[in-house]
Amino acid sequence: MRLPALAFILSVISALPAAAQTYKTPEALLKALYSYDTSQTAESAPSLYSPFFSDQLNARFQDDADTTEPGDSGTIDFDPVISGQDGQATNVEIGQPIVLDDTAEVEVTFKNSEPVTLYYTLVKEHGGWKVDDIANQQGEYPWSLSALLDGAQ
Repeated sequence: MRLPALAFILSVISALPAAAQTYKTPEALLKALYSYDTSQTAESAPSLYSPFFSDQLNARFQDDADTTEPGDSGTIDFDPVISGQDGQATNVEIGQPIVLDDTAEVEVTFKNSEPVTLYYTLVKEHGGWKVDDIANQQGEYPWSLSALLDGAQ
């Protein structure tokens, strides 16, 4: 039983090369997130943004991947950081974080063919800030990662 657990831990460590990076402020985390080259993420990572996601959010993505049939896309079949399938976030503006103990709420606005506003919930863990949820409350189909992943279960 110890060997599979060790193998899992080693795979998680190798899948999160940037996880050692700690972000001392919510703004530093979000600036790094929006300048991140997703090709740096290990193929076995639960999400392209695993180095920036909280343990809980990464576990939810991993659970979703584990229950998705091979060859199918998971529940989150779009890029939540740009709120779309394609494109790029330009003119990114990070709002003033509202911090309460070890959580923070931050509004991020940008343009990806049209204006987008995302609401980030951050948590402080392992000595730095991590993304715990992302929500888009605009448009015809508002979403949050937690609600989408909860609906998949």
